[in-house]
This record gives sequence, structure tokens and C-alpha cells, in this order.
Amino acid sequence: MQKNNSFQSALVLIAVEIFAPKSATANVRLPRLVADNMVLQRDSKLSLWGWVDSGENVTVQFHGQRVTTKPDKHGRWSTTMGPFTAGGPYEMLIKGKNTIELKNVMVGDVWLASGQSNMEFTLGPSIEDDTPGVLNAEHEAAGAKFPSIRLFRVHHQFALTPKEDVETEGWSEVTPKSVGNFSAVGYFFGRELHRRYHVPIGIIESSWGGTVAEAWVGESALKNFPEFQDSIRSLKQIDEKSAAEDYSRYVSLKSTWEQQNATVDRGRVDGHDIWAATDFNASSWPTIMEPQVKAEEAFKGFDGVIWFRKEIDVSAKGAGKDLNLHLTHAYESDTTFFNGTQIGETHGGDKPKDYLVPGNLVKSGRNVITVRLTGKNGFVGFFSDNARDFNAESAGQVIPLAGPWSYQPGPELAGLPKQSAFAKFHSDPNTATLLFNGMVAPLAHFKIKGVIWYQGESNAIDHRSAQYRSLFPTLIEDWRKQWGYPFPFLFVQLAGWPPMSNGAEPGDSPFAELREAQSMALALPGTGMATAVDQPEDHPRDKQTVAHRLALVAAKVVYGENIVATGPTYQSMEVESGRIRIRYSNLGSGLTIRDKYGYARGFEIAAANGKFVWAQARQDGTDILVFNESIPHPVSVRYDWSDTPDGNLYNVEGLPATPFRTDAPKNLNASR
Repeated sequence: MQKNNSFQSALVLIAVEIFAPKSATANVRLPRLVADNMVLQRDSKLSLWGWVDSGENVTVQFHGQRVTTKPDKHGRWSTTMGPFTAGGPYEMLIKGKNTIELKNVMVGDVWLASGQSNMEFTLGPSIEDDTPGVLNAEHEAAGAKFPSIRLFRVHHQFALTPKEDVETEGWSEVTPKSVGNFSAVGYFFGRELHRRYHVPIGIIESSWGGTVAEAWVGESALKNFPEFQDSIRSLKQIDEKSAAEDYSRYVSLKSTWEQQNATVDRGRVDGHDIWAATDFNASSWPTIMEPQVKAEEAFKGFDGVIWFRKEIDVSAKGAGKDLNLHLTHAYESDTTFFNGTQIGETHGGDKPKDYLVPGNLVKSGRNVITVRLTGKNGFVGFFSDNARDFNAESAGQVIPLAGPWSYQPGPELAGLPKQSAFAKFHSDPNTATLLFNGMVAPLAHFKIKGVIWYQGESNAIDHRSAQYRSLFPTLIEDWRKQWGYPFPFLFVQLAGWPPMSNGAEPGDSPFAELREAQSMALALPGTGMATAVDQPEDHPRDKQTVAHRLALVAAKVVYGENIVATGPTYQSMEVESGRIRIRYSNLGSGLTIRDKYGYARGFEIAAANGKFVWAQARQDGTDILVFNESIPHPVSVRYDWSDTPDGNLYNVEGLPATPFRTDAPKNLNASR
């Protein structure tokens, strides 16, 4: 869910150069994947490739085998070798007119780690996006000494057509230094497999925060999605060289504007916050609906301060009483005022802004809330799909804050350069096919054991969960087609987000629907899902648990271990005298409720009218009985059906129950 920031845009600017393999003094040239320190997939026929002057034979020697091949008319050569058993380090010689010697090559298992920000989330703190790193990051980095685990991180790059190579620093051994800027989930997953199976492990990370699934799918695979065809056709009309030049001009103009205006704040004069004053006249300010779901177009490309104001009416009973102010996720750092007095500030977009307003500031009738927010790249405001916790509470009165807010930028934005169509192409990767072309297609010749995937938040935020039911399987099948074999594809079911409690009544949930769509992808053979629904953050820092659950799924689905790899999964339901009995599979050593009183949370129940209410639930052997006395004739049950659920049902092995709803097709894995 990470937002694309200016640093990422700079990376894109570098990466979008039209590059083919560069000419050099050496006649034989290799893709960046085929290099020192690489890991080759064990027990498989391997593909090796590169480029050479047309007509020149190429000979490859490795581990007792020697093959010679000729290039095609474009100078591209390829050959196969192996299979080889796990081991190393070895050397590889590749000869044309020149000789390239690759050192410290291992043979083991290679996994591709891809997705958006939760896969990109690094082990160590990231200056780029203000993420703090994983739990116990310093300790984890200090213990990262595994010379047989190798890391390969693909730089951000998108392209109009499939690229031949990627940008990267290359393969590296796992050390305390190399692991800090690498995918935490990818590293922890690889570490567990290495410890479990005692073979070299290679992790190729190709991820980009805040990206949508269709950007990772090839053009031919999207032909059955008419909703993407207009954007695909528009890409064909773009000249990439002209677009790169246009984007460079835009960046230069924006940089000049920021140097002249970025520190300007018209609302803060001589240290006085004049726009926070209760009697300040903001009637001429424009309004915006908050909370937002996407970045406001009016702020696109802007890094800086926006002021927000809203008037609320407090009852006479609440006058002089403390007031609780809940501002959901104000992005990204705030200073908050109530009736002109600062009541708090919080730094960081992932932290809820909840403040206690002392009673001496609270008046009967009109009161003014002012929030000074500093954001990046247009993401300034209160971001949420659900406004339940966007309110003020005083003396039993709940005052909703969702709706129009007045706003005004600190600097005058009239002169902020606007992106042209060309420039936008080079600053936004969220267009169908672009990331596939730049960050997947160049990898497809390299043999892998399988894929781990953590993505879906961006599609859920866009309310496209129904589309994801077919889009996600299409992605999986497309990648398998590109590699030429049905490798295992393991994925993480989304964590809880946004971080807010259940409301008075159950409601719709785009995240729950996206989780359901992910479950449905298990209909494809060779897939597996690790549930992270009990991780109540948009970017859970406990990446160790997520990676461990992925490793358990890999152990069962890929390595054939007879273990418990997932939590309790809905199997069937039966109505019994006003109650619904839920039966589960994947119970492992048994069902358990994490509550000292034995009450199961997270269940909803509905009668034939389809209106769900919160339910009581208790364990009955290996089943759960769900009921609500106000529903004498129940027909449907939901579990953990909210953006941020609080279910507490697990198996004894500690794996959470998978969310479900019985008012959808009962067998979610039966079809797409």
C-alpha cells in the first residue's frame, strides 16, 4: 500500500532509458541475472543466454559439462545445461572471442518474490518511504550471515514493451549490510527454507509499492479484459524517447518551483498559526470530501503542507468535557488544533491520529478543528475506505467528521508544473503491462523453484475485488506461460487495513472481498496461501510471521511435507434450532479460541433478508456454533468480514482461521 514518492520517480527516470545489452570490449555479453554469486535452480534443465557478435560461437563450461551454441541473426544466444544437484561454490566459464569467468556460483532453490509494498518492505529502516524496518530489525540484521543465501533486487523499471534485461546491483551473499535494503519477507522466507532443507537459496526480489495487479500482467494475457484495452492502446501511441525527454523537463521545472516555494506556508506567519485561529475566515476556501480513498488530483505532484478545517457542533452536555478526536490515517505528518490551540502532532503516515481535547477547550455549539498536514506526491489528507473511526466523541455524543472539509495549500499551487501525458507515463507505473514489461519479462528465462507474492491492497482500495477474481489467476497463468512450466505460486492473503475497530453493525468491506478473491485463486493447481488477516496494520512490521507462514505453505505444497500449513478453513454449515453450526477443515491438532473466556469474535449472522448483525459464537468440539437471539431463523454467516477484522479463531498450531462468508458460493475454490 506504499505510495509512490519522488524518490521512486527519480528511480524511474534513471530506469526508463531505452537499453539493450550494452556494447563493450567483450564480445560475449550476459544478462545481469547470469553473474557472480548467482544461484542456479537445482535438479532442473537450466537455460543460459546472452548476446554476442553475430556468427560467433559461444561455449559454456560448468560443473563438468560443456556446451557450444550459435547466436541467432540478432546476436542472441541461448543454451541449456544440467540438471545439477545442490552444492557450490562453483565457477562457470563462458567463451566467445573473449572469456567471462563467473565465480562463487551456487546450485540450490531460486524463488521470485514480487508484489507491492508489503513485499518491498525492507528489513532495515527505509529513508525512501519512512518505514521503520521489521520488528527487532537491528538484531535480525546482525545475525544475517548466510553465505549460501543469495539476494538479487530488481530496480524499479517499467516499459512500453518487454525489456531484455533489468537494472540491479547484482547478486550478493546475505550479510548484515546486504540484507538491510532487501525485502524482509523474501529474506525471512529464504532463511527458513535454507535452515529447513540445507540447500543454497536464491531470492530474486522484483516488487514496487502501491502498484496494481494488472501492471504486472503481459499484454496478451489481458486480451479478455476490455477495461484495460484503452490504456494499452494509448501506450502504443507513446514514443518512449520523447516521453523520457518530456519527463526530464517536468522534473526540472518542478525542482525549480520547489526551490522557490516549498518552504512557503501562508498559514504560519512569524511563528503564529493564523489559519488555525477560531475566528479566521475560511469561507473562501475550496472544499474536499474526507476521508479520501485516492490521492487528490488537485495536489498531484505536490510535496508539502495543506491546511484542513472543519466546524463541528457540540451539545450543551459536552461543553467543558474532554473530547476524543479520531482522525484515522492522516497522511502523513500532522499538527492538530482545536479552537486555535494545538492539541497534538504525529509524524508518519501509518500512525492513527487520536487526540484527547481537554474540556476547557470544548464549547457548546460551534467548535473548529484545524489540521496542518505535510504529505508527499499528492497524498495529503485523511485516507480510509471506512469512516467509522473518523469522528469526535464527547459526553456520549458521536460527531461524524466524514464529509466536506475546507482546505488551503501552504504555498500557492497555481504555478506548480503540471504533468503532460508523456510525463505521467514516466511517473506512474500503475498502467496495465508496464511492470510486466520492465520487471518480469526480463527474468522469464531464468529457472526458478516458484514465486511468493504479496499484493492486492491497491486493487482493493480501488474497489475492484470482483475483477481480482479473474485478474489474479490470469497473472499466475501468464507468468507460468512466460517461464514455460507451472511453477508453484504462493501468496499472502491481505493483512488488516485500515486500522479501525468494528462498527456498531457489520458493513461492506473491499478488503474482505479481496481476501475472498485471493482464496478463490487456490482453484489453480500448485498454489498456496498464507493468511495474514491477524496482522492489524497496513504494513505489519512482523514480517517474520508472514514469511514463516509462507514457508509452511511451501513445505507442504512444494516440498511435500505432511504438515499443518494453514489455519482452520470453512468446510460446511448446518442450521440447528436457531443456530448455525460451522464445520472446518485444516484443524491440525484442534480448534482453539484466543480468549480467556472462550468467546469467539469476528462472526456475523443474517436471516433471509441478508442483513448481517454481530453474532455470538462458541466452540463445540471441532465446530463453532454461531447465533444471535434477534435472528431466530438464520441462513448465513460471515467470519472476519471487515477491512480490519478481530477474529480470534486459530488451530493449536497457531495459524489463524481463514475469513469466509456463506452467502457467497460455498466452495470458494471451486471455480473462478
